[in-house]
Amino acid sequence: MINREDNPDFVNSFLDYTITILNKSPNTVKEYNYDIAMFLKFIMLHYQLTDSQDMKEVIIKDMNIEIIKKITLNDIHAFLAYLTNTFHSKASTRARKVATIRVFFKYLNQKANLIENNPAQNLETPKLDKRVPKYLSLEDSQKLLEVSSRDDDRNKERDFAIITLFLNCGMRLSELVGINISDINFYDRKLNVIGKGNKERIIYLNNACMEAINNYIKVRPKEGIKFDSRNALFLSERRERISNRTVQQIVKNELKRAGLDTRKYSTHKLRHTAATLMYQYGKVDIRALQALLGHESISTTEIYTHVNNEQVKNAIDKNPLNK
Repeated sequence: MINREDNPDFVNSFLDYTITILNKSPNTVKEYNYDIAMFLKFIMLHYQLTDSQDMKEVIIKDMNIEIIKKITLNDIHAFLAYLTNTFHSKASTRARKVATIRVFFKYLNQKANLIENNPAQNLETPKLDKRVPKYLSLEDSQKLLEVSSRDDDRNKERDFAIITLFLNCGMRLSELVGINISDINFYDRKLNVIGKGNKERIIYLNNACMEAINNYIKVRPKEGIKFDSRNALFLSERRERISNRTVQQIVKNELKRAGLDTRKYSTHKLRHTAATLMYQYGKVDIRALQALLGHESISTTEIYTHVNNEQVKNAIDKNPLNK
């Protein structure tokens, strides 16, 4: 991740705009910073404005706006091709880069008035492959919870609560890490989370979640907690808010203990699992599922309306011509 000190002024002005006006989350701003830095480094190489051959070594701090004015739609397409050919980037990765480039040039053109023409105005989003999300079966989910509950580690209550919340609530990794104790309404059994785009939503907590949280809070450290982490629900060994990386490692360890493939499953796959199980077994309405998961578009939620192989088999067996 590039530091703001390494950015040209117009990039930092854009980042300030996304924070103060667009109200983007810190994670989104970091992604914008990374994507733009990578794009500008490519432009330096593409225009042969640097002696460096390695993109990591390209310096963009002194890049001036006159170079930006020369960028065309073809240059952006060349960048996307570079991502595909050099890094084998997936369509979803390129789509994120496209979204960043669009908002960046819109800012330079319409808000900052630094460029007259917007080369990204007709930039199209790469067509995304529609794939059935990977998820744990009901049996594997139960096995994961059972293994986690029998964990002999000193953090077993914390780790079990983490697995329970992922599998029952379908929250994102960043949402789980960001939970504060004050976000939990223990009386009404609900939780306020901050999702993508700084959007707040309510997640209602079932019996399993409440029991897991309460059991963890009983043993949660009470002394020596770092000042800015005192309100954090989940704490690390250092007695500070747990990090994304630590949670990912916890999930990986528990998946291993349950005999599940860690190359196939991850924290995000647990989110897919929760959504799929609620839809398949709970008969949850697609609109309710959209609200629960914090999806802006219903089309994103529709990936969970897939049917499993057994349902397909049953459909074939029920064909009236099956005689």
